[in-house]
Amino acid sequence: MKIQQIYTGCIAQAAYYLESNGEAAIFDPLREVQPYIDRANQDNAKIKYIFETHFHADFVSGHLDLAQKTGAEIVYGPTAKPEFTAHIASDNEEFKVGAYTIKALHTPGHTLESTTYLLLDENDQPYGIITGDTLFIGDVGRPDLAQKATEDLTTEKLAGMLFDSLRNRIMPLPDDIIVFPSHGAGSACGKNMSKETTDTLGNQKKNNYALRSDMGKDEFIKELLDGLGAPPAYFPQNVALNSKGYQSLDTVLETGKKALSAQKFKEMADSSDAVVLDVRHESEFVKNHIPGSIFIGLQGQFAPWVGALLMNVDQPILLITAEGKEEEAITRLARVGFDHVLGFLDGGLDAWQEAGFETDHIESISPEEFASADTKPVIDARKPGEFEAEHVEGASNFPLDTVNSEFDKLPEETFYIHCAGGYRSVIMASILKARGIHNLINVEKGMAGIRQTNVPLTKFQCASELK
Repeated sequence: MKIQQIYTGCIAQAAYYLESNGEAAIFDPLREVQPYIDRANQDNAKIKYIFETHFHADFVSGHLDLAQKTGAEIVYGPTAKPEFTAHIASDNEEFKVGAYTIKALHTPGHTLESTTYLLLDENDQPYGIITGDTLFIGDVGRPDLAQKATEDLTTEKLAGMLFDSLRNRIMPLPDDIIVFPSHGAGSACGKNMSKETTDTLGNQKKNNYALRSDMGKDEFIKELLDGLGAPPAYFPQNVALNSKGYQSLDTVLETGKKALSAQKFKEMADSSDAVVLDVRHESEFVKNHIPGSIFIGLQGQFAPWVGALLMNVDQPILLITAEGKEEEAITRLARVGFDHVLGFLDGGLDAWQEAGFETDHIESISPEEFASADTKPVIDARKPGEFEAEHVEGASNFPLDTVNSEFDKLPEETFYIHCAGGYRSVIMASILKARGIHNLINVEKGMAGIRQTNVPLTKFQCASELK
């Protein structure tokens, strides 16, 4: 079967391209759709269907733009209620793409409309399943995204539906079929995803905790919900965009790619509620940046951190980028629904300084300097699991995604801040400085650098080591 996974690492998302006999289908496309059109053109194929596994929460799908540009039909599973033209499949409905058959299997649980697509080859034999967020490699989808709890629909009830979907619709399928999920490690749509992005169903039955044959529904629900943190604030907003519609990416790019002089940029920053977002490398931001600007670098998990920390997709944004990176930044912002870029600083920081405007910097030290520095409180910006596994002796955990709500709990005296490699700590430092908190010193290279020094570390001890 001719199927290609198109994986986008910065949001840990997988779209799929399937082609047979001059007909093609796209599953869960990203916002920028031209690569799918180009891929079909290479095969002299016409895109016939755009299959959506559910209303995505962590990114804005490209279904509307792709349908408008190709004439392909958008397909959702049972119970979906989009506010645009789409085919709502019935359970077990089949669709032909060349010699292949795609069968819609309603698998509610992650969301009510979640649907798994069973792929049948030219001999009508099961080849794989495109599972969306129902089944990942090593995990399953969380049942609490963009759902308003009511007496009739709670997170626990959705978790129970997911248990039934997995046991009744997916696990009875042949062990040798391939699982094609929508996400991999790094996505907030699950909690324990593997770095692998495909596997056989048989292997998942052996290795995925949620598919254990001896697990009852109550145990499944308890284990699925245990340790499940709150979803990012922008998730419900992305669901609304995916179900109601959005403006074309072409329009977003046209609006956002406005070169602004330093004077105009400053006027707009001073007179509006726009966030000044600097997407250069952290090493550049540390040395020199516009006072009050927020750093989230393109080289990291850019879009998810924008969504988690800026939170409101309607937030106006003024961009500072490395030269030639303007379109990439606007596109990646649009992937998570941040469509309101007002323009970018023409000439970057050089133009800003040439205009005589003030700049700021973040006090920063090397891991070696940190090892011999005076004793001060240490703030670790990594996730709780990372902190628990290993941390600087006496450090306090302050995960980056809590910075907007918990910043008042930071030490009043000067403190050191670090993360795993230097990216997240600079994001946190920029947000704190924008809030008027300047009593911080960033540790370059984070834990990766600290490990190479003699700084005392506390490491997690497993049960066998404690005996």
